[in-house]
Amino acid sequence: QVQLVESGGGLVQAGGSLRLSCAASGRVFSINAMGWYRQTPGKERELVAVITSGGSTNYADSVRGRFTISRDNAKNTVYLQMNSLKPEDTAVYYCRADLLFRSPSWGQGTQVTVSS
Repeated sequence: QVQLVESGGGLVQAGGSLRLSCAASGRVFSINAMGWYRQTPGKERELVAVITSGGSTNYADSVRGRFTISRDNAKNTVYLQMNSLKPEDTAVYYCRADLLFRSPSWGQGTQVTVSS
């Protein structure tokens, strides 16, 4: 099993920045890609950004150019730097780890609120 703990959420004004962190523990050697997803009430969870073990990244169109995902393999931690935040970025953000031969692991989520 892999355990994920997110941190860094909070309240910020539009145009501001936040950095989310996700620390992994447990069977970290089985982690392949890691990513950030977000969810608002009544909507499905959506991909925000993903980074592979090799460092390749992919972003949702809505955040490309504003958010940056990075990964520190030595610390088993993935980050999401969020700049130029907009009210529509308000959501619960979840970290996910894609594992080899196992179902993905999810964190507990962290709330991000952007005020206008």
